[in-house]
Amino acid sequence: MPKLRHIFFLLLLLGVLWHFYGDTFQKSGFSGTMDEMKSDVEGIKENPRVALTIDTIKQEIELLWGKFSQNKQDDTPTTPAPDAPNLHQPTEQTFSVHNIEIGDIRSEVEKEVGEPKRSTINEYGVEWVTYHENYHNYLMVAYDSSDQVAGLYTNQDLITSTVGITFDSTRDHVLATLDDPIKAIRKGRILYQVQDTKEYNTFLIDDNYVTIFYDIHENNTVTAIQIISAKLEKEKEGFFGQPNTALKEGLEYQLFDLTNAARVNHGLSVLSWEEPLRKTARDHSADMAKHNYFSHENLEGMTPFDRMDEDAISYRAAGENLATGQPSSIFAHEGLMNSLGHRENILKTEFNSLAVGVAFNTDDQPFYTENFLMK
Repeated sequence: MPKLRHIFFLLLLLGVLWHFYGDTFQKSGFSGTMDEMKSDVEGIKENPRVALTIDTIKQEIELLWGKFSQNKQDDTPTTPAPDAPNLHQPTEQTFSVHNIEIGDIRSEVEKEVGEPKRSTINEYGVEWVTYHENYHNYLMVAYDSSDQVAGLYTNQDLITSTVGITFDSTRDHVLATLDDPIKAIRKGRILYQVQDTKEYNTFLIDDNYVTIFYDIHENNTVTAIQIISAKLEKEKEGFFGQPNTALKEGLEYQLFDLTNAARVNHGLSVLSWEEPLRKTARDHSADMAKHNYFSHENLEGMTPFDRMDEDAISYRAAGENLATGQPSSIFAHEGLMNSLGHRENILKTEFNSLAVGVAFNTDDQPFYTENFLMK
């Protein structure tokens, strides 16, 4: 591949030179052509705008080569997607995910879905246990101290219900089918309002808090579901989780996994975890949390690309997503998917790696930074 790349650039260079100096070569020969090229080079040195233009062209050529290389790689055989599970209606609850319901026993769950891929602490103080097949058939399960299912989430077409709600259902259909969504959740003496953003609704069903998320870019159809038992929800004292190192890492890996599950939904390749970039992402989240701002440009005027360069991160293209105010990576991710610019980063074909950095402010509020790379 490096030899092919050199030939590609050599042919491109010869074409450019002939375009500019072909007439001179025919009239004055090699010597006359070299004299004219030397004169032009001196002029470029004295004209920084021309030099900047050439540098920009070089970057575009690199990106073009990256797309060419990626297309060549995409031609190679890939592992076929696994079969979708045979789903059936829930027997005890209104909703099930991958044939799993709140209250099921972990051993039975893992007979259905296999061994977990990752376990990380969530805002409820328990683990989200993640199951998938290279991010196909993706779901997250939370277990209580008795190894019974206390929480479920998926952003893939794995839900069944006794009321006919599926991933093809619209928000209007959901609201017409279920009882009114709740407007607040009480925790002790504090009433936490559930925002009406039209991007999700939360319902109290079967003694569970069921949050249904909608994709505003796909005709407001159902795009994800989270089910949390009322008992687990009441054990969480505040709106945000209790900050600690385990929760920080948990939110980071959860957002990474959610991003890959969304990419698989759209027929894209999964991203690899870019460990050296996590520091860059964490540092920016920590800076925003400490100094109470929310922006891609920090208070010193540094852009995401400046911060990556400062940390010696190599890339050909990069992007950044930010989120804050959401209690979990699930809510952060679903919000990002409904924001067009952030969605484009998540679903950008050229990106091949990602790191996530999380930090908390003094009010326990998490700040999320996603940094994407094309290497």
